[in-house]
Amino acid sequence: MADIESSFDDSSCFSPQSPGSRLTAKRRSKETTITINCVTFPHPNTMPEQQLLKPNEWSYCDYFWADKKDPQGNSSVPGFEDLLQKQLKGKQMQKEMAEFIHERIKIEEDYAKNLAKLSQISLAAQEEGTLGEAWAQLKKSLSDEAEVHLKFSSKLHIEAVKPLLNFRESFKKDMKKFDHQIADLRKQLTSRYAAVEKARKALVERQKDLEVKTQQLEIKLSNKTEEDIKKARRKSTQAGDELMRCVDLYNQAQSKWFEEMVTTTLELERLEVERVEMIRQHLCRYTQLRHETDMFNQSTVEPVDQLLQKVDPAKDRELWVKDHKTGDTRPVDMEIPV
Repeated sequence: MADIESSFDDSSCFSPQSPGSRLTAKRRSKETTITINCVTFPHPNTMPEQQLLKPNEWSYCDYFWADKKDPQGNSSVPGFEDLLQKQLKGKQMQKEMAEFIHERIKIEEDYAKNLAKLSQISLAAQEEGTLGEAWAQLKKSLSDEAEVHLKFSSKLHIEAVKPLLNFRESFKKDMKKFDHQIADLRKQLTSRYAAVEKARKALVERQKDLEVKTQQLEIKLSNKTEEDIKKARRKSTQAGDELMRCVDLYNQAQSKWFEEMVTTTLELERLEVERVEMIRQHLCRYTQLRHETDMFNQSTVEPVDQLLQKVDPAKDRELWVKDHKTGDTRPVDMEIPV
């Protein structure tokens, strides 16, 4: 900020005893600084490169000082507006992520209902033996799996969707507050800059008037007296003092805007880190729950796998025969009666 204000800090630029030096100072100021949309920056051709406020970081507080043209090119948009829009977009993305997971929950719930319904179907219920046991276990596993998916969907809602939707509920109110704070300070800066320009023009007019009266007295084209010259010089000095006062007020306003910009952009940076970390944490919880669901589903299938390994057609035949046999005496040929 010291670099930005340097062109106005030299009190000799507006010395009341030297009205002429003010114009020299004005020319020097134009060479070392440039004012864009009422914000004063070092002139790129004369000022050394400024050190970043947060070197080695891509911090918000170092890269959004300049304004830019709106998409239609009709007006300028403060760089700070980009940061606000990024935050609002982030909040919208967070909401859409919650909606996405909510849709995933609905799919899980529908899937669980269909699994439970399927497990109750009586198809192939009359299969017997070891294969029948495996088939019955397979159907039961669908019911167990349905329960797993219902628990998964319930945990997703509690541990992912609700936190995403409820995180920083006052977000929009906070963004509006930041927006108003920076906008008000920027308006004040614009007003102070207008006052500087008005005072600058007044000083030029007073200096011209003093110069004309002095020349008229020297060539005796007028009856103006030394008193008139002193009066004109006094008004010129007063105009210089007024310009100094306006410049000082402008610098104060710019300094306040500068400080608020740094403070607010760093706060937005902190909030963004907090938002991203919160989403990362809950998406990790999503994947963890998904892994747990897979493991639970695997456990419901394991008994089926075990029974399928035991399926033995010979054993099944043996069991069926034992249950359904009607006699184990084999027929023989009939003997021819004697």
